[in-house]
Amino acid sequence: MILLSHWPTHPGPALFLAPMAGFCDQSFRRLCKGFGAEVLTSEFVMANAVLNAGDDSRLWNLVRFGEDERPFGIQLFGADAGLLGEAAAKVRERFRPDFIDLNYGCPAPKIVGQNAGSALLKDLPNALAIAKAVVEAAPDTPVTAKMRLGWDFSHIVAADFAKMLESVGVRAVTVHGRTRVQGYSGDADWKAIAAVVKAVQIPVVGNGAVNGTYPAEIIRESGVAGVMVGRAALGNPWIFRQLRAALAGEAEPEKPTPDQRRSALLAYARSLDAAGETFSHIRPKIKPFTGDLAGARKLRHAIDGAKTLAELEALLTHPV
Repeated sequence: MILLSHWPTHPGPALFLAPMAGFCDQSFRRLCKGFGAEVLTSEFVMANAVLNAGDDSRLWNLVRFGEDERPFGIQLFGADAGLLGEAAAKVRERFRPDFIDLNYGCPAPKIVGQNAGSALLKDLPNALAIAKAVVEAAPDTPVTAKMRLGWDFSHIVAADFAKMLESVGVRAVTVHGRTRVQGYSGDADWKAIAAVVKAVQIPVVGNGAVNGTYPAEIIRESGVAGVMVGRAALGNPWIFRQLRAALAGEAEPEKPTPDQRRSALLAYARSLDAAGETFSHIRPKIKPFTGDLAGARKLRHAIDGAKTLAELEALLTHPV
């Protein structure tokens, strides 16, 4: 089951941070890693954009990573097998990631409208051609794939598609236990994820909460090699520490105090500022950290009115 040179060796599933567009910047990835996320992936980037990017392109900020972030994967999306193969070769040469991940799961209309993301689950021949092209273009780099169960409940294809991907050399798959039509509504189906585990020999990573939580017993019974956490980590990097304890059958760690939440929020904001983010881009990324704080609504409103990091620091030093 060893996929990556730095694959965690402890018993139980490895913990992955999902590559969420607009949120999985380097600062957030490192914050989550500090609380137990073990495998990180870049925000997805379009194959065409990769091929057109020059050395000074801002695109590279989405996929650049530090050695402390390994094991690290770069996620690509698109609908053209040839372009994705070329893009994979380019990022492999430039960054030497531990793996290259293919996006077959994004439900966003602007992605689906390009016949990419989860739209590829309606065109498995092309989806498979993409995987084959990327495996051939980066023969010394493991290729993985992230998918949903299918387009809708009438077309559940995850187990069959996983077997197809395995046949062309894909080394692991992540399955989000919802269909594209579901979006993020309803509960993730971990029984369907377990069916994918049984269908293939390669590692399967499960993704998707049930009733807003990741059910440890169901996860263990599914046989997954890893668990990927997405939106549940926004403003809550402590979830990785909590999930690790739950999967190991240990007592739940103490929840972060209000001071710890404010401290993490401020550390994240300072890291984003140091990375060159404008404060207008920092605001939406830090707001999720206010969820469990007293007076959260007032604080979020005050954050909306803040224009600089200094003003944010003052807000947190003297809460509203």
